Amino acid sequence: MARVPSAVVAATGLVGGYGVARWTKKRQLGGAVLAVAGAAAAQQWRTRAGGKAAGALTAAYVAAFAGSHPLAKKVGAWPAVLGVAGVVAAASWAVADRKA
Repeated sequence: MARVPSAVVAATGLVGGYGVARWTKKRQLGGAVLAVAGAAAAQQWRTRAGGKAAGALTAAYVAAFAGSHPLAKKVGAWPAVLGVAGVVAAASWAVADRKA
């Protein structure tokens, strides 16, 4: 089975969580998508880069989620979500996926 890069999992969690919440109008469902993808990415980060890196990347994932809200007021919801997802994906690739 092909290995999905953690950068893709993390970005998909941020974008997918927002998309599910928006389209279903159920924030809890979007939060569940965000949490499941975040947990899966964290597991990959721990396996590939170690505990400290996983902790830092998990903090970045949570900060990206939180930071997308005020950013959305300035640039719009989708640009904010896509922007923070891109930042988290780049960090994930640099720290955990690039070595593979």
